[in-house]
Amino acid sequence: MANIASMLDHQARRKPDHPAIVEGDTVLTHAVLARRVRLWAAHLTALGLRKGDVIGVALRDSADHIVANLAIARMGGIILPVDHRWSVSEKANVIGGFGAGHVLAEPGDPLAGAVVLDDAFRAAAEAENPDRDFPEDETLPMALSLSSGTTGTPKGPALTHRQMRARWVTQFVSLGFTEHDRYLSATPLYFGGGRSFTMSAAWAGGTVIMFPPPYGPRDLIEAARESRATTTLLVPTILRRLLAEGQGDGLLFPGLRLLLCTGAILHEDERREVMRRLCPAFINYYGSTEGGGVSILSPEHGPEAAGSVGQAVFNTRVQIVDDAHRAVKTGEIGRIRYRGPGVASGFFNDPEADREAYRDGWFYPGDLGRLDAKGYLFLAGRSKEVIIRGGANIYPAEIEAVLLSHPGVSDAAVIGWPSPEMGEEIAAFVTGDAPVADLMAYCRERLASYKCPKRIFPLESLPKSDLGKVQKLYLKALLPADD
Repeated sequence: MANIASMLDHQARRKPDHPAIVEGDTVLTHAVLARRVRLWAAHLTALGLRKGDVIGVALRDSADHIVANLAIARMGGIILPVDHRWSVSEKANVIGGFGAGHVLAEPGDPLAGAVVLDDAFRAAAEAENPDRDFPEDETLPMALSLSSGTTGTPKGPALTHRQMRARWVTQFVSLGFTEHDRYLSATPLYFGGGRSFTMSAAWAGGTVIMFPPPYGPRDLIEAARESRATTTLLVPTILRRLLAEGQGDGLLFPGLRLLLCTGAILHEDERREVMRRLCPAFINYYGSTEGGGVSILSPEHGPEAAGSVGQAVFNTRVQIVDDAHRAVKTGEIGRIRYRGPGVASGFFNDPEADREAYRDGWFYPGDLGRLDAKGYLFLAGRSKEVIIRGGANIYPAEIEAVLLSHPGVSDAAVIGWPSPEMGEEIAAFVTGDAPVADLMAYCRERLASYKCPKRIFPLESLPKSDLGKVQKLYLKALLPADD
């Protein structure tokens, strides 16, 4: 079973009547899913798609989307995620940038030359031979992970079948997913986490329950209850909306045995509130698009782990190194690098990007951090976000942590501010009701003088991506030109 999708045939024999995907009133058993994936893979081949072709998937978050992904893997193609919500120009830029010769799209999508996933496609697929032979090679590229925006030159690594399987094994060993789970798919399938966890649940013989966004917090709570979901992945933005719901009695998700969050890292007080009000079995999962999971912070980790992103996941080695790629002492801040069987080998047709991010089998995600004596990993910011003020390296995460410890601050972000005299000054952006003067005094009490912000700018909200990550590029545009 070198091909990821071969496991579906095994699950079809092992538990044919067990639900694989539930979408409203429609249930695809594992037997139906395996057959449909083979039929669609055969039909894609009949349409002229070949092993090694990059194939865009611009579909809604649906059961068909999952089947299409697995069918592409089954016939040896390479999945290129394309968000169906993008504009035509955004889609065209990513498709052209990765050289995708074919794209699966919804009926009515204006994208030129797309293979439309309509009733005619489904009928033609049903006439194919599902028992034909398909590639069985675990070294074949299986999926591209887009790790840059939709403008400019897109880039991302290609994960092989073997590397993707290693990531899924980590999800089961370190995170605790099992074949008995009912996984609520509530995150867009375009996103790496949403796609990976949904596909792995079906691959392992579990049940996927489709509940795609957009939705309100109460709708999500009700969907988890009605579907008897046991596991789900939510991004920080959704968790914060859930926490904003009324207190009430009991947990918002009493049926969940595991709640996972990836993307941006939650603040310490937010994590405590999630475990108190949403689900006690809450895991923060730190990783990257290119390298996959790095570490987890679970409820079992003690007080010494507070503020960290936990310990390394199964079969992954993490190091902190200096600019000369030498390991630093325990507790010192440096560049994070890691290696493991789930880490991609390099960017797709992009040797220049490879040279910056991959070295001697290690992947450098661009983050700074430190490891303590127990192996807890603490982030210190992005390497490109280090503020150099008067020759001193200043890490935004350290200042952000101080600001967030103030009871009147709900969110904070720190960036470098060009300065003719010092090279860079420190600018902080905060949300909440704390007066700026109080915050400046608070920082002076807790930080060395050279680490204190020159200015603190109050905002109603910080600009964030759909995954909840602060978009600091937009904050730079808010800085006064002459100050």
